[in-house]
Amino acid sequence: MPRESKKKKRARAAEILDRLMADYPDAHCALHHRNPYELTVATILSAQCTDERVNKVTPALFSAYPDPESLAGARQEDVEELVHSTGFFRNKAKNLIGMADAVVERHGGEIPRTMKALHALPGIGRKTANVVLGNAFGIDEGVVVDTHVKRIAGRLGLTRHTDPVKVERDLMELFPREHWTMLSHLLIFHGRAICDARKPLCGECSLAELCPSSRV
Repeated sequence: MPRESKKKKRARAAEILDRLMADYPDAHCALHHRNPYELTVATILSAQCTDERVNKVTPALFSAYPDPESLAGARQEDVEELVHSTGFFRNKAKNLIGMADAVVERHGGEIPRTMKALHALPGIGRKTANVVLGNAFGIDEGVVVDTHVKRIAGRLGLTRHTDPVKVERDLMELFPREHWTMLSHLLIFHGRAICDARKPLCGECSLAELCPSSRV
């Protein structure tokens, strides 16, 4: 797309945000959780797996291991059996137990509230940490960039990058910090409802006139 000034891009981004908020007033984190621990576990499991599948697995997992202390003492094979259907189950089980053990040993059994501390836990990268900080603690530390967010940000001309870290940086420069967590939910909801990877419904999209990729 033709280059646009930062001022114009920020103005377009503001309008995109307004329209998405109007379209999806109930946008939220799709991973079922009741506390920071459960969200951390669910987010680790969501790697290369749908939220729907994770939500089917976590009730039994949380029943067996309701807190970091119980999960830290779990047997690897028992956790593997419970999370098997989420894929990469051996590595995920190892990371879950390692995360829980570190939380108990380093943080008194409480999920930490900083990017640095979360990122140091097994199985937690920047994306997972952003999910936990934004949705469990209301801390807008960054923008969660999943496949939907990356695809739609590119289609909307909000970034020229495909690397998640660079996409996140571009989005953080365009949108106010207090909306970073919600922005991810809005883009994910839009990706599922309208901006499909293969067949985007441009004719039904409220962002069509603001989108350089629109087929309308």
